[in-house]
Amino acid sequence: MVGDTSLDSGCILQTDGLSKEFLGFVAVGDVSLRVRRGSIHGLIGPNGAGKTTCFNLLTKFLQPTRGSIHFDGRDITRMQPAEVARLGLVRSFQISAVFPHLTVLENVRVALQRTRGGSFDFWRSDRVLRGFDERAMELLEDVGLIGFTHRPAGELPYGRKRALEIATTLALDPVMMLLDEPTAGMTAEDVDRVVKLIRRVAAGRTVLMVEHNLKVVEGLCDIITVLTRGRVLAEGDYAAVSRNPEVVAAYLGTDPSIAGATTHG
Repeated sequence: MVGDTSLDSGCILQTDGLSKEFLGFVAVGDVSLRVRRGSIHGLIGPNGAGKTTCFNLLTKFLQPTRGSIHFDGRDITRMQPAEVARLGLVRSFQISAVFPHLTVLENVRVALQRTRGGSFDFWRSDRVLRGFDERAMELLEDVGLIGFTHRPAGELPYGRKRALEIATTLALDPVMMLLDEPTAGMTAEDVDRVVKLIRRVAAGRTVLMVEHNLKVVEGLCDIITVLTRGRVLAEGDYAAVSRNPEVVAAYLGTDPSIAGATTHG
């Protein structure tokens, strides 16, 4: 698809020839990605494959060396992060990003203040801020945090912090969510909880996710793109990519079974 700049109307996110170089090192090279509207699309690959760099390019935390990015029919290649977030393309990060000294409710309320269209209202009256509480409580119920409303976010277990981050992402009313390793570092119980949460919040939205846990990828993703050394190695559903000999080699060397691997290094 390199060089094919025609837009696919069924895709909400499309890149063509997307590349990023750092002092001659190619971190992402000629990546042409098609994310179908309403799908859960996985982006996987060994460490150093370029997954997070690709995320940073898509959400404009990095500018590409070459190539183009279109979101919902608009060229966003040279936009700034806040601009693409306002268009509805919103991401999470590998490290849970919450305000630890604010309560769970206050964290979501801060995200909801975006709807005022101006600067954050930290100095405004409690009455104004309480106007966000009803929607904040709905979001906390959606992510299973209704029992943690008044607890400082810094005291939450790790898996619950990830759920809170998803709630604050949802508060931005995203059309498409980019989730960067949403289950990293979690216990099995937390992984199951977050997988169910992602499946629930994906209804009516598009999700692109980087994920190391291949069981999560198998259970959630409609389409998977495999990166290695900054380039697309393979693409398809889990059954197809898990049988691809090049994918197996990229993950496990000579080990013939990718399907049995739940994580990679």
